[in-house]
Amino acid sequence: MSPRVTLTLLALLLCPRLVTGQPTYTNPVLPGDHPDPSVIRVGGDYWATATTSQWAPIFPLLHSRDLVDWEQVGAVFDTPPAWSSGSYWAPEIAHHGRRFFVYYTARKKGGPLCVAVATASQPDGPYQDRGPLVCQEVGSIDAVPVTDQRGRRYLVWKEDGNSRKQPTILWAQRLSPDGTALIGTRHEILRNEARWEAHLIEGPFIRRRGDWFYLFYSADGCCGRTCNYKLGVARARALLGPWERDPANPILEGNHDWKCPGHGSIVTTPDGRDYLLYHAYDPDAFQFVGRQGLLDAVTWGADGWPAINAGNGPSDRAVAPLGISPRERSREFLDELTGPALQLGWQWPWDHTPSRRFVAGTLALRTSTRSTGSAVDTIIARSTRSGNYTATARLVESRASDDGMAGLAAYGDAENAIGISRIGSNVVVWIREKGAQRSLASAAIGDGPSLELRIIATRGRRFQFAYSTNGREWHALGEEAEGGYLPPWDRAVRIALAVGGPPAVDARFDWLRIETR
Repeated sequence: MSPRVTLTLLALLLCPRLVTGQPTYTNPVLPGDHPDPSVIRVGGDYWATATTSQWAPIFPLLHSRDLVDWEQVGAVFDTPPAWSSGSYWAPEIAHHGRRFFVYYTARKKGGPLCVAVATASQPDGPYQDRGPLVCQEVGSIDAVPVTDQRGRRYLVWKEDGNSRKQPTILWAQRLSPDGTALIGTRHEILRNEARWEAHLIEGPFIRRRGDWFYLFYSADGCCGRTCNYKLGVARARALLGPWERDPANPILEGNHDWKCPGHGSIVTTPDGRDYLLYHAYDPDAFQFVGRQGLLDAVTWGADGWPAINAGNGPSDRAVAPLGISPRERSREFLDELTGPALQLGWQWPWDHTPSRRFVAGTLALRTSTRSTGSAVDTIIARSTRSGNYTATARLVESRASDDGMAGLAAYGDAENAIGISRIGSNVVVWIREKGAQRSLASAAIGDGPSLELRIIATRGRRFQFAYSTNGREWHALGEEAEGGYLPPWDRAVRIALAVGGPPAVDARFDWLRIETR
């Protein structure tokens, strides 16, 4: 019997559906939009972060004691680094000595994608940006630090050749002693050559085990409904190679439960077991909820090669890593917006920090001075955990001209959204597609002091709308609307409190509730 078959049988014997008395967890462990997750262990604590793309605050800081229950405790950057202009991708959290690092990707103003670094004395920050380390002409992304066989620190990253229909190369170069600059000569360690890798390899993570370095990497299309992401591994005796690929590649592919898995990092528990934190799409809601954070065990065969969930693709349920029963997850998010600050997890476009303040137990939002009539000029937004949800908000006051708008939106980006808003003495369902905005339905409601607005989502892309002037009687408005056009290729739909119209539109919101169905 081959080592791989033996490993598979062992995993089946340990399957949580067959073993009694062991706590189990259900994927995802990071529900909602958490692409490219990275994780480290510091003593008995685990720290993680993830891509935020075009959203701020940039790169959430997440904490766990068991690798399953996670809580956001902050962000790497509350405001964008001064040199950058979006594309906040692939943060890799690391620690060396007494310092903590986040190596990340961002676009340089007027220039290419770059790899940069921020440092802190504690894993939860505050982090100080140290600026770019490398900005190749075609782009530099997906960096990870590693220590070689002689104890020297290197940075490994991807040259984004696929953006120019060129080969993609993984490079390695020495890091300065403080980990904030590159020194010495750049070395190519791997490029896309295997057929399954298609037009790119990316998302490297290197784990040293015994006398081998293992390079885990992802390949093919990462994002959107046409994605075909998967994960492979190569190994070498020395960091700079030569590297040999696992004959069983790819070692992680999609299955019935999860699609397009990849781009993760490995953390080792105190008793020496390895776990991969990575992302994948739920096939039901797909890109509308986004790439969610999954956890699976990495096991090692007699031939020295690793397997993830015994080669069966992402798990739906598995034995809890530390034997701790996870908490039951709430199916409801509620923020009563009483202040003095927003709950962690609210987001907004990186280049448009919303004008906001708390007034008498409500959140006041105001359109910007540059507002040109968009229904979503100023927003704050939440990611969703499922494609089937009901979002309800209470609008308690709005002051503006008759064309000022305040309401609730399913938001892809500034050019693509759909929602329900109050405009003067009317409530309106509207759609915004490629920057063009139009009304779908409207109803007269008079000048009452408050209004509740509701969006009912199915599979993340079909939306129904309703309103209530008293919180008890609900009125459907318009037909079901299709939102398949909403999410950009690397992002997910979010629920947003939104104000729009001319400059200086004020609106006050009392609460937002998102209930998963």
